[in-house]
Amino acid sequence: MKVDVMTGGRSLRSMQHFATATKRAGFSGLVLTETGRTAYLSCVAATMAEPELDLATGVAVAFPRSPMITASTAWELAEATGGRFRLGLGTQVRAHIERRYGTAFDPPGPRLEEYVRAVRACFAGFRGEPFAFDGRFTQMSLLPKAWSPGAISVDDPPVDVAAVGPWMLRMAGRVADGVHVHPINTDVYLRDTVVSGVAAGAQEAGRSSSAVQLIVPSFTVVGDTAEERAPWREMARQQVSFYGSTPNYSFIFEQIGFPDTTARIRACQKAGDIAGMAAVITDEVLDHFVVSAPWDGLADALVARYGGVATRVVLYYGAAMHDRDTRDFERLGEVARDVLARTEK
Repeated sequence: MKVDVMTGGRSLRSMQHFATATKRAGFSGLVLTETGRTAYLSCVAATMAEPELDLATGVAVAFPRSPMITASTAWELAEATGGRFRLGLGTQVRAHIERRYGTAFDPPGPRLEEYVRAVRACFAGFRGEPFAFDGRFTQMSLLPKAWSPGAISVDDPPVDVAAVGPWMLRMAGRVADGVHVHPINTDVYLRDTVVSGVAAGAQEAGRSSSAVQLIVPSFTVVGDTAEERAPWREMARQQVSFYGSTPNYSFIFEQIGFPDTTARIRACQKAGDIAGMAAVITDEVLDHFVVSAPWDGLADALVARYGGVATRVVLYYGAAMHDRDTRDFERLGEVARDVLARTEK
């Protein structure tokens, strides 16, 4: 089980420095989010600084880019990284897709499933296979040699998707190489919803669920005293409340016995009560979403929580820890190496 760091929103020069620090500390890779800055350019900056670092978009927004543009970009990154790049794609939410990007959104699940297939058709075309894709949302039939990047010396980049609910998880099991699990994940959700959903989809497609990697973000709360753990715990509380305001995620709280959580968060949100939103996430609720441990117990806690489920664990607050205290970031890197050594045996 590899341990990565999640980051995003950095200038390209800053990303180069951060990639160097990440590799030096001992992490396996970086997962690059896409908000105000493009995940793909961040990947370029990172691999130019640290060619041996695993990189993944986690996730890049799919629909505003044609499958051909996404495939071409992923192809070049696969070549530049020597095969260390994973293409992670997501739908984003309706408001952003329709009102920020000005692109069609509905129906998001089937559209993303077809998008993955279209990207793979582009990969095949780049390698010289006959090129044609006739889908419900995308039709492509032209790829002259002069306009193709051509074959590369590494495998096609794996294509991962972000998935939360049962339908999307089954879809991922059918067509994807991996799943970017949502950050608000609990042990119950991982084992009862994610693993079973991916397995069901893989069975539909006639393949093994082991072919689908699970890339799982973790809210880690680490420190040798309650005071040291407190700021990370409160950051996680606020983040869970933010994500928990989404109605589609309410079932995750229902699974752990708190069925009215999303409704209460949304009531505070509508009233403009940000502190109230966080207060809905009591310590009892929060404990389901965080991995909390002293420094010498963090590796044990990560293995206990994600071992046998996750292929890669992504430290959600790793970048924030680097920016706050580089010495603690280096200690996290030691934990990452320890987890990898234990789980590779």
